[in-house]
This record gives sequence, C-alpha cells and structure tokens, in this order.
Amino acid sequence: MVKKAVVLLSGGIDSSTTLAIARDQGFELYALSFRYGQRNFYEVQAAQKIAEQIGVNQHLVLDINLSAIGGSALTTDTPVPKNRPAEERQKAIPVTYVPARNTIFLSFGLAWAESIGASDIFIGVNSLDYSGYPDCRPEFIKAFEQMANLATKAGVEGRPFCIQTPLINMTKAQIILKGTELGVDYSLTQSCYDPGPDGKACGRCDSCLLRKKGFEEAGIPDPTIYSSRD
Repeated sequence: MVKKAVVLLSGGIDSSTTLAIARDQGFELYALSFRYGQRNFYEVQAAQKIAEQIGVNQHLVLDINLSAIGGSALTTDTPVPKNRPAEERQKAIPVTYVPARNTIFLSFGLAWAESIGASDIFIGVNSLDYSGYPDCRPEFIKAFEQMANLATKAGVEGRPFCIQTPLINMTKAQIILKGTELGVDYSLTQSCYDPGPDGKACGRCDSCLLRKKGFEEAGIPDPTIYSSRD
C-alpha cells in the first residue's frame, strides 16, 4: 500500500525540493499551499507550477488572512530589508518573520493529514544557512510532532504522525544540488520577499541573497529573473 504524505509547498527552493524528496521516497503526494496575505502572491502561482511539474495527487491552496494579524514585513507595508550582509542577517529574528507561521501551516497540514489518513507531513525548514526564524529549528519540529500525537484522534489511537524535515541540516547549495538531481525545475520557483509588479525577484532581500549564494556555491546557473530596480 502506497503511503500518503502532506507536503507544505510555498513554491520556493526548499519546499519544492522537499516535495521532490517525498516523491523519491515513494509517497503519494498531497501538496498544501497558502494565500496568507503575503506581499509575494506570485509564490502561490509558483507552487502550482511545481506541483504540476513534480506530480501530486492533489494540490490544496487555502486562504488564511495573516495580514489581519500583522507583525511582519511580509504581510504589511513594513519595508523589507535589502542588501544586508550575511553577518547581520544571522544576528536576530528579522522583520520578515511571520508570527507563528509554521505553527499555523503545520496545524492545517496536520488536519488534512488526519483527514486523508496520512501519517507523514513534510516541511522544508532549514536551520543551517538561515537560522533567524525560531519556527525552523529542530526543537520546534520535535515539539510540534509531540503535540500532534497528543492532540489528534489518530495519535491517541496509535497511528502517530511524523513531521519530516529532510533539509534541516543542509546548506542552500546542498539543497539545490539535491533538487537538481531529482529533476526540480528551479526556474519555476519563487523565493523573493518583495517582487516587483511584474513578478521579477528584487535580487536584494535576504531570501534573494541566500538564493544567489546557494546557486553560486552549488556551481549551477541561477535561472531566476531578477529585477533591474535600484
């Protein structure tokens, strides 16, 4: 019997690679994306393209308005930081942190997994290259998994959930190399925190800088179309 997996899919490098890894492991894929009030609405379009390219059984896109809560440069008019040096990016939790985002996303993923009889939930968190977000740490994932098995019918009936984090100890370059090996078309992905009206990546936000660095260190041409904005 083929096992089912729910995979959180944002449309960026990490989640797209995670989806490919889950496919490679033989799971029947159920991709879950969110329109959560983020300024980069192009990432949902990217997720849809990746889901089609990699091949999923179902791709569910949910609307949850986190912009009503605020607290992040990704969901408000707060300026997105640009051209920050690596040492500054690693010092503190950035303004692009979205309050409790991964907790919220994993909760929806957990609900869907229980509904369809899946025991595995994949999320592309990574703690090496960019550890500024508290909800990307192994400690958080372990705690959420424990909670999931306490808070669900499946968990208390002996059908435990596993939160899969295949990228947790990989650098961005290693992730890109793995995804390339598995056939991910990174030209379809979207990483930018502040894309232009035409959807082009800004090339200067923390996410774009990390993306550029990853492709450079992997020795693979970056297929991203960056904006020429100053």
